[in-house]
Amino acid sequence: MADKGEKVVIRRGRKQSYVLTPVSEEDLYFTPEMIQRIQDAQQEIKEGKSTVIKSKDDLDAFFDNL
Repeated sequence: MADKGEKVVIRRGRKQSYVLTPVSEEDLYFTPEMIQRIQDAQQEIKEGKSTVIKSKDDLDAFFDNL
């Protein structure tokens, strides 16, 4: 069914359900917009406009300051 483009719902017990969907060639590649966002983020890192988190305490402090 998935090979024909249909969604397949898989149930595991009463509470868990999953959807199996086919992946097209377009789903496997980055769009030009996504590539630009990645490049922008890399540039921000080079410029020091990022937050370095090395421990759980750093992460907790980061969230506390939001």
